[in-house]
Amino acid sequence: MSTRRSRGDGGLYWSETRQRWIAAASLGSDPSGKRIMKRASGKTKTEAKNKLKELIRDYEDGLALAPSGYTVANAVNDWLAYGLAGRDQGTVDACTSLSRIHIIPALGARKLRDLSAEDVDKWLGKLAQTLSTRTLEGIHSCLNRAVKRAMARDKVKRNVVELCSVPKGQPGRPSKALTLAQAEAVLTAAERTSMHAYIVVALLTGARTEEMRALTWDHVFLRGDPETDPPTPPYMAVWRSVRSGGDTKTRKSRRTLALPARCVEVLWQHWEDQGWDRLAAGDTWEEHQLVFCSAVGKEADASHVRRAFRAALKNANGVNAAEWTPRELRHSFVSLLSDRGVPLEEISRLVGHSGTAVTEEVYRKQIRPVIQTGAVVMDGIFKRDPKP
Repeated sequence: MSTRRSRGDGGLYWSETRQRWIAAASLGSDPSGKRIMKRASGKTKTEAKNKLKELIRDYEDGLALAPSGYTVANAVNDWLAYGLAGRDQGTVDACTSLSRIHIIPALGARKLRDLSAEDVDKWLGKLAQTLSTRTLEGIHSCLNRAVKRAMARDKVKRNVVELCSVPKGQPGRPSKALTLAQAEAVLTAAERTSMHAYIVVALLTGARTEEMRALTWDHVFLRGDPETDPPTPPYMAVWRSVRSGGDTKTRKSRRTLALPARCVEVLWQHWEDQGWDRLAAGDTWEEHQLVFCSAVGKEADASHVRRAFRAALKNANGVNAAEWTPRELRHSFVSLLSDRGVPLEEISRLVGHSGTAVTEEVYRKQIRPVIQTGAVVMDGIFKRDPKP
């Protein structure tokens, strides 16, 4: 085949070695006087010239030229490797899982510079048929941050993911609360199980699961302080959680809660049982002073707590263990207090909420008692003489 260039083609020629058309252009010289040459190849003349035009446009826009084969998978893997430094391990695990399961298999092979907003919209729309809105938001966030990092490193001109909104997904499993009868059944079923103390304390104090797993014995005062005036009852200081840095969820989550008598009773027994566990573990025991820990003293993993919780509920009357999670003990605490007429503001303080909105909308599940205040007052204002 002739290598003669057509008139007007400029730097366009056929490479026998590569069996492709090569388009080349000189873009001047760098500060050292060296010529700046850009080349692009294609199976046809048109393909080669179009690629060269794109390279020249990127150069003129001040965009460092990324490899043409840089894919969405490259961007996501780079973000997972270097963009999550300093984040909590739980965050890293969650982002990695969402990326590996949903982003890379579907979009990973796509060249990043060719990814369009339409591609992302169609992909999210398909996921919305099976995933919850919250999961979709997490997936969108992961891809958005990965592409944003790539854009900051001149791998792509713009972040098309930011142009896409998250569609509404499938409704998630709503949280629920135990009724009084169910709560009694759960407490009865949990007796003589390793989760007994955990379940009693969580249900009767409303502590978060992340706070329960981080609770240490030096923050539990089972005798209180009878010498104070008035005497201080037994209490626990909820000042830590398993979150990064050990902080509680919010500043108001740091609270000191009086312990109900039933909690004091089971915690004394739990302290004694833990002593026997320590002896049985021998040299494998790791002392962290945790109230609720693994069989060798380590911090309890959330998944292990969830499995043990469901095993403890296995024989609870009127409760399907598979349908409940430990965090719903907290929901039950709020609902049971509300059902007994405890003011919402007081419940909010007990569970460590910054305000009453979350307590009202998310946690209070039971039918609230009939609010009679208005009717009583109005009856007093507009008195009517009894009929003869």
